[in-house]
Amino acid sequence: MCRKKKAIILDRDGTLNEDQGYVHRIKDFQLLPGIIEGLNLLKNKFIFFIISNQSGIGKGYYTFEEFWKFNNHLTSQLEQKDIKIMKTYFCPHRIEDNCDCRKPKLKYIKEIISEYNIDIKNSWVLGDHPSDVQLGINSGSRSIYLLTGHGNSHLKNLEDKRINPTYIAKDFLTAIRFIVLNL
Repeated sequence: MCRKKKAIILDRDGTLNEDQGYVHRIKDFQLLPGIIEGLNLLKNKFIFFIISNQSGIGKGYYTFEEFWKFNNHLTSQLEQKDIKIMKTYFCPHRIEDNCDCRKPKLKYIKEIISEYNIDIKNSWVLGDHPSDVQLGINSGSRSIYLLTGHGNSHLKNLEDKRINPTYIAKDFLTAIRFIVLNL
């Protein structure tokens, strides 16, 4: 029987790259500090995935093609540093569409577990929105809430809804160091 693998499931905007709001243009791309160093610390122990809510597509702010151009630029920047994102999953719907793929719903987590033989209990979800933490809780993985991106502005929402991450980190590298200490 194949041994199960561990995953790091990453939000994209505000977690990996700067989020100026509905980011989709390559000219606006900027990797956040500590991303390369942090992912390099984990790349031999985890498989990396992105799960991102992209309601800007559903709202008509940008197209699928623009999303993929931006995302492919991000993943190619990481690949140049020998970091592979195994797959990117995204929800293109508006909140009010009540789809089955918007975080914190489990559609993409189930696909990751099934397609890649993932040990979700020993995996992590990282992001700057309460929905990222709730995704981790819903899936049975551990979660880290980042105070990057929209993290600071949504912290009260996290507390009000009593959504409890495994850890709250001021930045990406602090989050990764916490994971390393808890391997």
